Amino acid sequence: MPSSSARPPRDLVQLLTRAERLAARRLQAALDEEGCSLDAWRVLALLSDGQGQHMTAIAEAAFLPPPTLTKLVDHLVDRNLVHRRVDPLDRRRVLAHLTPRGQEYWQRVDHAVRANWPTLGDSDDELLRALLDRLADTLDDSTRV
Repeated sequence: MPSSSARPPRDLVQLLTRAERLAARRLQAALDEEGCSLDAWRVLALLSDGQGQHMTAIAEAAFLPPPTLTKLVDHLVDRNLVHRRVDPLDRRRVLAHLTPRGQEYWQRVDHAVRANWPTLGDSDDELLRALLDRLADTLDDSTRV
């Protein structure tokens, strides 16, 4: 029987893909009840800290191309969940923030997601987070030449 280190990378990629798709399916089921898309959930989560975020940073963190993000934020603005402000430190940039209505909506959506999200147990959750973080850092470092 081959050791785990001898397994080809595609095994890990397949496991990650399966886990991501199952997680997205579970998330979407909870989000559908609140009328929220997975991409909107990612953006709302980023804005939930109350600090405001530049559109470029949101696009990178939410894994969205800038034109797609702009359309999504326009939709969230139309729903009075997000508003844009000129960055006081760099007037050429715009910061996105949750509105009070957006903050309430985020809390409701976050509660629905957490209620439907399975836990592995505290130590397993922490271990998985640490391993995924390390993998992401390793992959990110390996793309820099």
